[in-house]
Amino acid sequence: MAIMAKKLQPAKTAAIEETKKVLGEFSNFVFVDYRGLTVEQITKLRAGLREKNSQLKVFKNNFARLAFDELKNDEVAQYLSGPTAIALIKDEANESAKVLFDFAKDTPALVIKGAWVDGELYDAAKIEALAKLPGKKQLIAMLMSAINGPARKLAGTLQAYVEKLEKEGPAAAAPAAEAAPAPAAE
Repeated sequence: MAIMAKKLQPAKTAAIEETKKVLGEFSNFVFVDYRGLTVEQITKLRAGLREKNSQLKVFKNNFARLAFDELKNDEVAQYLSGPTAIALIKDEANESAKVLFDFAKDTPALVIKGAWVDGELYDAAKIEALAKLPGKKQLIAMLMSAINGPARKLAGTLQAYVEKLEKEGPAAAAPAAEAAPAPAAE
């Protein structure tokens, strides 16, 4: 539960509303501890997330708690302590999580705390498992490849038959036609 002052200053109210507006645009969130990262490393991480249609933002924890409370998502409050950055994800959470975990391998200062993905709270182990799954586009490509395989094989077989007939000439097609029984006349 976020701590709410009895009398809020207008600047803080505006900051909470802005935080709520930004968080409301996204459906998935990954919470990371960025303590110990240099500006250069954070910039590199942000660029990697941007390629996956995601952002990395830092909010005041209390403002983020209040904004999540107003967005009916108070379960993430446990991840909003200490220096916390939030990866804001619009599309595929596993692609952005993969970027975060790959970056964390190279830079152990980045610690993934947990996530909120598709209305469910994930701990660090569960979000790591999600990051290992193939993305939606990869799954579609795998499905299309599986569907396309037999059709490609059939087309290759038919093309080979046509080439064989062309190579042997019309004489090879004529005996096949003569061997077929003629229709009975009525």
